Amino acid sequence: MSVVLFKELLAQNNKKIAIAELNSPMSLNALSLEMMTLLIRQLTRWQDDDDVVIVILQGAGDKAFCAGGDVVSLYHALTEQRKAVRPNEEFVVLDEQTIRDNLAYEFFTKEYYLDQFIHEYTKPVMVWGDGYVIGGGIGLFSGASHRVVTEKTLLAMPEITIGLYPDVGASWFLNKAPSNIGLFLGLTGAIFNAADAKYIGLADVMINSSEKKALLDALMAVPWQGNEKNAALLSQLLCKVEQSSIVEVLSNVKPHEALISSLTTDNNCFDVCQAIINEKSDDKWLQGAQAKLKNGSPLSALLIYKQLALTKNYSLAQCFSSELNLSLRCCQYPEFSEGVRALLVDKDKKPKWRYETVNDIPEALVDWFFTPLTSS
Repeated sequence: MSVVLFKELLAQNNKKIAIAELNSPMSLNALSLEMMTLLIRQLTRWQDDDDVVIVILQGAGDKAFCAGGDVVSLYHALTEQRKAVRPNEEFVVLDEQTIRDNLAYEFFTKEYYLDQFIHEYTKPVMVWGDGYVIGGGIGLFSGASHRVVTEKTLLAMPEITIGLYPDVGASWFLNKAPSNIGLFLGLTGAIFNAADAKYIGLADVMINSSEKKALLDALMAVPWQGNEKNAALLSQLLCKVEQSSIVEVLSNVKPHEALISSLTTDNNCFDVCQAIINEKSDDKWLQGAQAKLKNGSPLSALLIYKQLALTKNYSLAQCFSSELNLSLRCCQYPEFSEGVRALLVDKDKKPKWRYETVNDIPEALVDWFFTPLTSS
């Protein structure tokens, strides 16, 4: 069976509602290269079909919309390359041409193209963000015109735990969160819920998961038009359903907003990280965030801090271009592979990070990560 299921429903005025369903529930719908290829192809067809009025993205199963990108496949591809280049060495920095020939280049290029495509799609896109929406899942979710969360929605950008950094457009959407909350969520990889997502501008409506079928039935009855009015029609319906839906989710982020702002005011990464880690609190959500930062990659922390600072005033396209370069640098450097190995492959949860603290990292190395790759 296909890793993405596509169907079209005939609605009012002979218009069609198009549905794309990520179909890999055993992996919590982890976003693979095959999924991206299929989605780009079909979304392009639907954009050119005048009868299609809205597109719905959803995930198979009841646990996740999409719990991240398929970084395990990247790990295996990068590990094979390192063994081929220097079979007897543990720490191997790959050259640019090797990365261009690796799965990583096609993976990240296609992923960011898809994410930006959704941001700029010419028809309304509704994402049913039920269950886990993590990493690459947020990349698909964040760019949609209509982003729905439920009482079961849990989101995170936890790349610090695998030696990477929040990508998939996070340079754009994390910087738009108030009070440095985006920086905090990036550095800590903290899990946040539906109420949090609405509060920081990453979700539009919150609907009880039990309302999904009723919502789909209501969508079928909308008098869809053949123009830009459809976005407003969809918004009106979602607001109506939200108002009648009972969702009891309390924000973790909002009560901590002032504290987060105060912890992230220093103008260097080391002091910000120390302030977060050293904050005394009995709050379990904050303690979980602290633990992820403390155990995460110091190199990732520095990359996260600098990337968000550099991209504050970037356009969406500039953010994705910057992320592609940084992600490929991360693939060249072994930190990312080591993080994936420890968390998702061997699962020993004992990564051997290259540096113990942010202050141990040479400035020249950080500069290298942000140096543009040469043109191929």
